Amino acid sequence: MSKLFLPLRLPNGQVIPNRIAKAAMEENLAGAEHAPSPELIQLYRSWAQGGAGLIITGNVMVDRHALTGPGGVVLENDQHLARFRDWSQACRSQGAQAWLQINHPGRQLMAVLGQPALGPSAVPVNIPGLEKLFAQPSALSEVQIEALIGRYLTTAMLAERAGFTGVQIHAAHGYLFSQFLSPLSNRREDQWGGSLENRARILLRTVEAVRARVAPAFCVGVKLNSADFQRGGFDVEDAAAVVQLLNQKGVDLLELSGGSYESPAMQGQTRDGSTLAREAYFLEFAERISEVASMPVMVTGGVRRMAVAERVLQGRVAMVGMATALAIEPKLPGRWRAGEDAAVQPVVVNWKNKALAAAATQAVVKKQLVLLSKNRPTNPNVSPLLALIGSQLTLRQQARRYRRWLASMR
Repeated sequence: MSKLFLPLRLPNGQVIPNRIAKAAMEENLAGAEHAPSPELIQLYRSWAQGGAGLIITGNVMVDRHALTGPGGVVLENDQHLARFRDWSQACRSQGAQAWLQINHPGRQLMAVLGQPALGPSAVPVNIPGLEKLFAQPSALSEVQIEALIGRYLTTAMLAERAGFTGVQIHAAHGYLFSQFLSPLSNRREDQWGGSLENRARILLRTVEAVRARVAPAFCVGVKLNSADFQRGGFDVEDAAAVVQLLNQKGVDLLELSGGSYESPAMQGQTRDGSTLAREAYFLEFAERISEVASMPVMVTGGVRRMAVAERVLQGRVAMVGMATALAIEPKLPGRWRAGEDAAVQPVVVNWKNKALAAAATQAVVKKQLVLLSKNRPTNPNVSPLLALIGSQLTLRQQARRYRRWLASMR
């Protein structure tokens, strides 16, 4: 049998039935009250039926005032816990582990949401020509930082109550914890900035808090950038040092990805012009970081063929994370297990403006998620321009709905 379909035992004793994970994607399919909608649950039922051993949800926000995008799911109290139980049951319906990814956007907060952005420092997102899309951030106070750690803990404990088998703490892709780790966005001079140990403090404290309060059998994962792919930013040596700090914190699985909104390496593009492989973008970095990691390592980014997935597992890496490929063909793991040499073509948008191209690529992928949520066949050949326009129109509608929802809670 291919190593892809061998079980993986985690440090806490839990077993993932195979080595393929549905990695997180941002769906923006929450209901009107920002809880899981029937469409979102149907989407995850499709992935459960597809055969992945681990299903990691898209962003679930720890604060209703800070979403990575409109239509995002929020879990900060038990008001809608029954819907989260429905979601976890759909994910676990075919035997997969189901982990809730918990997150905060920090400075990567869209201006259209009408909320103040908070980050480690008052350093705005810098995407040439698109700066006005993001709110201008203010620096978090130490009191606010402590409160945020408490929010992550609350969301993790609620996830356990809802029947998820673990959480993944998001510290990649330029979101809040990634911002603290990067010297480009963290210019603090207190205990939360300066040295790498200080910049990693909020992540380490959060992992410690969650691990101490959830059951030993409940899994705690971390998603970490292998690098920011920006000159002067968080690099692979920094990542290796953070992993060594995490080694003693009870982390069950480390997922490695890379990039941010400013340098979307998770889509195979980087601000600093470095070359990434067309598939398994971050494998070289993952192999280097696996040398110092005491927990199993998973690599995500670009895998869409079985031969490449098997190549990932030939070295130290323990799991393969797949996102876009499973948005297009959710049954890919099952087809591979059945012996099919099935593959998914990459979504490529060759526009001159790299930021717009990245947005269009994401829009095409999100279109597939919408189709799956309606139990319809995917269509990756949709027009990137039309997908982007449709995505922007939906974003505006969802943003208006979100602002009304927040106003109704005052």
